[in-house]
Amino acid sequence: MATLYDTLGVKKGASADEIKKAYRKLAAKYHPDKNPGDAAAEEKFKEVQNAYDTLSDGEKRKQYDTFGTANGRRTTGFDPRDFGGGNFTINDLGDLGDLFGGIFNRGQGARARRPQPERGADIEIAVSLSFEDSLRGLETKIPVEVTTACRECGGTGAEPGTSPVICPECNGRGVVSESQGLFALSQPCPRCRGNGTVVEKPCKKCKGSGRERRTRRYTVKIPAGVKDGTRIRLKGKGEIGEGGGPAGDLFVVTRVEPSKRFERRGADLVIEVPVAYTEAALGATVEVPTPYGERVSLKVPAGTQDGRQLRIRGHGAPKLDGSGKGDLIARLRVSVPKKLSKKEREALEELQKLSHDDPREALFS
Repeated sequence: MATLYDTLGVKKGASADEIKKAYRKLAAKYHPDKNPGDAAAEEKFKEVQNAYDTLSDGEKRKQYDTFGTANGRRTTGFDPRDFGGGNFTINDLGDLGDLFGGIFNRGQGARARRPQPERGADIEIAVSLSFEDSLRGLETKIPVEVTTACRECGGTGAEPGTSPVICPECNGRGVVSESQGLFALSQPCPRCRGNGTVVEKPCKKCKGSGRERRTRRYTVKIPAGVKDGTRIRLKGKGEIGEGGGPAGDLFVVTRVEPSKRFERRGADLVIEVPVAYTEAALGATVEVPTPYGERVSLKVPAGTQDGRQLRIRGHGAPKLDGSGKGDLIARLRVSVPKKLSKKEREALEELQKLSHDDPREALFS
């Protein structure tokens, strides 16, 4: 069975300085902050911490060397005299701080003693597009102000050439214990704030925070067919996380300028098409512009009424799922001339005499 000396990699007769030196080397190697998410490293760190807690204390080390445990108790077997005789003392309970630590500790286990990794915040930024660009799609670069690791210290918070050291207050545990009679209450170390390490010489640029605000430029592909308010996600391009946590996401929100000619209706586009009253009455073929600079022919049926909508397939906005385009819808507006020539008036008056339709007949039926 491996001993506490084996855990630290020293001989049984090692000096206090040798034990301390071995501990610092191993604690720095297996510290959770340097191995985020590595359960094996965290377990090894706890073993190293436990070994050092015992061997660095003269009384505990003496008991360990004598009995094989830090509190002088047997490790196996049951002796009725332990709880039935007059020689039972409070010392027989061992370290009550360890026994009740899980009940009164403000954080459970090594993982809870230090700050948990936290995901970085998401960022949202708006990008303005012309109506035409929203249909074509484009690739553009956008400036985003984010918090990043300090370029001077590489995010350590320590002056270049130095490194954070194990906190001398808590010996890298991240917590300190305060004796309360039979119990020991643990709380985050005030010196290192639960991190287990401290920066003795803070970086001058970031003042020890390990972070700085920078403007970064990200390339974003805006797909054809986006609408006003479409959100495009760039994973991991948001604020950096805390304690080794993942970065947040960047959401690019499109702000599309309205078109003077086309109205958006999902993937369909609506355009108002004026037609002469004679074209509406007799029928005609007219040309209609598309948003892509083309012209398409549209057949207007005879007797078309004002406001009628005719569909031109496949000339609308691109669908974001890649399944083609919507339709172009022509909303017909019958145009009545404000001024008539003499011949036009005479022709209309003759038409009026010949017409027997009463458009208001339905009002009285």
